[in-house]
Amino acid sequence: MGEDLGARRPSIATIFNPRRGRGSAPARPSVVVTDEDTPGPPLQLSNGAGVRVSSAGVSAGSAPTPVRSPSINLASPAPPADPETGSASESQREKTSKCTKFRKAIFSKTTRKVVVGWLVTCCVTASWVGATHLLKDMFLRQTPVSSGPQGPPPLPSAAAPFPASNASQPVKMGVQKQVFDAPFFTTWFCTTWTGLFFPMYLASHLCFKRDKSSLKVTLKAIAQNFRDRGVTFGKFMTRCCLFCLLWVVTNYMYVYSLRILDCTDVMALYSAHVSFVYLLSWVILHDQFVGVRIVAVILCNTGIALLAYMDGITKTKTLGGVVLAAAAAAGSAVYKVLFKKVIGEATFGQVSFIFTIIALLNTVLLSPLVAAFYFSSYEVIEWRYLPWPNLVVAAALSLAANLLGNFAIAFTFEIFITLGLVLAVPVSAVLDTKWYAVQFQGMKLAGVVLIMCGFFLVLFPANWPEYITKVLRWGRHRKRNQPRQQPEPVDYRTGLISRSHLRSPSGLIR
Repeated sequence: MGEDLGARRPSIATIFNPRRGRGSAPARPSVVVTDEDTPGPPLQLSNGAGVRVSSAGVSAGSAPTPVRSPSINLASPAPPADPETGSASESQREKTSKCTKFRKAIFSKTTRKVVVGWLVTCCVTASWVGATHLLKDMFLRQTPVSSGPQGPPPLPSAAAPFPASNASQPVKMGVQKQVFDAPFFTTWFCTTWTGLFFPMYLASHLCFKRDKSSLKVTLKAIAQNFRDRGVTFGKFMTRCCLFCLLWVVTNYMYVYSLRILDCTDVMALYSAHVSFVYLLSWVILHDQFVGVRIVAVILCNTGIALLAYMDGITKTKTLGGVVLAAAAAAGSAVYKVLFKKVIGEATFGQVSFIFTIIALLNTVLLSPLVAAFYFSSYEVIEWRYLPWPNLVVAAALSLAANLLGNFAIAFTFEIFITLGLVLAVPVSAVLDTKWYAVQFQGMKLAGVVLIMCGFFLVLFPANWPEYITKVLRWGRHRKRNQPRQQPEPVDYRTGLISRSHLRSPSGLIR
């Protein structure tokens, strides 16, 4: 009677306390509870019956299945996979996905456009700087011409020494004479090369498509587009004459300013045309108003004023050269805005055809003016000493810059074409400092820097405050968008997360 009854009573097997004998191995579960809607291994019960219970419940009339029945073998959990094999397959999948993402990022359309864009920027910068410095070198060319009646003429050079004295034929000291001083002839010659636009377009069309019938279709489409807009032959030729006049006047002022100013000053002043383009587009084309671009216009005008008075205002030609270069920038802006206003959204074929017509009008209509300037001695051209290599290479580089500026938009973004103009300014400054010992200091340096700052401000997008806000909130968004941690392993004894802060792994409340 002194023995406790509870001690002799056999313990009841429960979910949390399965029956186990002393020194015996753990019993195999005979009841398996599964949920068809949730993945994962089944919940095992050990109540002595081999029954499989689904989420819909136990069906009526179902009898317990013996442990050694085939159904219990089917319901029993599968043997665990090899952890090394599973981890190797997962790592291989991760590597494959990373390689796929990396390939997509490299060979994507945007990446190709960015790479091509930087190549276009370098080409535009090189062609612009090369053409400008070659033209400047032509105006600096001088040759010593002797005043004696006998003796062959000396060879031209940029800084040629005086001819040596001859004992048999005494010659007076030579006089330096300028070989070339013809800005209008230079403009006319470089514009003539623009006539290669349409032949090069046709050649590229034949190379890529290799179909003569498609070439005829392209030519008919170009003519049909003008007819659909109501452009007759008379209107077309009138507009082409207007564009030819603007083109020649703009380039003439640019080339003439090279006779007075350094190459870097002229290129910096000409790059201010981007701000003038925005101003005219806002007024004529009714583009969106952006306040920061008005600030850019103010900075460009301030830089132009500083360059105008960098050498003082008395007995200097600097003011006239700055006015010519700034007028060239304004003329370029008027040309671009009017072209978009009159022609509209033109195809590459239409643009190349218009440029070729402009070159033909320049060649035919302005040739008498070139002859008049030459025979009236308004422009100096020494045909014997004319630096043809400089002139031809400068015209070719100018043609390349215009081709890239008009057709590179098909392969890259427009901002890379525009960056080529502003990057040409520091490159030209390095060449001026090395070759001509030009010093950038005081008002000259400040004017160039202000124009470049205004140039970059014009390139700001219309919704630039949104981008700045995104950059400021980048850290916060990065924390929010961090990937969630992996779910904790489930304790199959309790059905709860093993690392729960509320319950212990045994299921008891902490």
